[in-house]
Amino acid sequence: MREQLEALQVEALEKASAATSEKEIQEVRVAYLGKKGPITEVLRGMGKLSAEERPVIGALANEVRDVIKQALEAKEQALAKEAVAAKLTSETIDVTLPGRPVQNGTVHPLSAVVEEVEDIFLGLGFSIEEGPEIETDYYNFEAMNLPKDHPARDMQDSFYFSEELLLRTQTSPVQARSMEKHEGRGPVKVICPGKVFRRDDDDATHSHQFMQIEGLFVDQNVRMSDLKGVLESFAKQFFGEERKIRLRPSFFPFTEPSVEVDVSCGLCGGKGCRVCKHTGWIEILGSGMVHPRVLEMSGFDPHTYSGFAFGMGVERLAMLKYDIDDIRHFYTNDTRFLAQFKQV
Repeated sequence: MREQLEALQVEALEKASAATSEKEIQEVRVAYLGKKGPITEVLRGMGKLSAEERPVIGALANEVRDVIKQALEAKEQALAKEAVAAKLTSETIDVTLPGRPVQNGTVHPLSAVVEEVEDIFLGLGFSIEEGPEIETDYYNFEAMNLPKDHPARDMQDSFYFSEELLLRTQTSPVQARSMEKHEGRGPVKVICPGKVFRRDDDDATHSHQFMQIEGLFVDQNVRMSDLKGVLESFAKQFFGEERKIRLRPSFFPFTEPSVEVDVSCGLCGGKGCRVCKHTGWIEILGSGMVHPRVLEMSGFDPHTYSGFAFGMGVERLAMLKYDIDDIRHFYTNDTRFLAQFKQV
């Protein structure tokens, strides 16, 4: 049996050395070290040996098995290293080649408009306030003097989670929350930028999601002339020093009196053209003096305090400033459109 084991060792080592793949190594392992292999057969026949030969042959069989096992493991490691070396060679990168240019992104036009408007009003002494996009019916409507049966709610048909929770239709709730935080003591001087949502058809001038910037100033002796002065300063800084504004009577439940604010057309200089529908003016926002009931619901004494509020659509400002004809361009992520604003 000694000669048989030594011959098996030589044979197995030759096959292990000649193996060129993991599959061939596994075949050698099964053939010589498996349960049906020749070494196992030798060990099963040890019962026929004498008591003196049995431990000698057993030790030799274990030694042969260990040598074959180590040879197979060494061959596996060698093949693995060769495979890694071959892969590295095939995937070598020529670092001397010029790199591919990386295009820098740019600020989205809506973000640029929001930042510009914020800068203007920060310069006028306003602070920036934000609030939740999921609002309660109370803050979104009732605190703005829109009780549950008010017909003006139909214009702001929105997305409801329940009877009391909805996606806000305006950033006005931030104004109410800001006044509440002041606990009836002025001044309150804030602008409230953010996303708002209304169930609306998507077309060139409407979207179910858009952005608003609303402003609020509450203090003693705030007058309509203060509102006009602030908005005129904003229009000149945002659209250009040559631009003028006009105030037209209007109606909003949360302001009294209320006005629509127009800016003179920049294309025709106020003379009349197709952009301004030959009027010389373009509407940009709504505003007015804060309704006494809104002040009262937010904890302010309307006999002591007064204020003004205004609200503007960010998309409309951007469309007017950059001569964009379709609101949907802002939300389609078309790089051909966005790339035009690298200098904004």
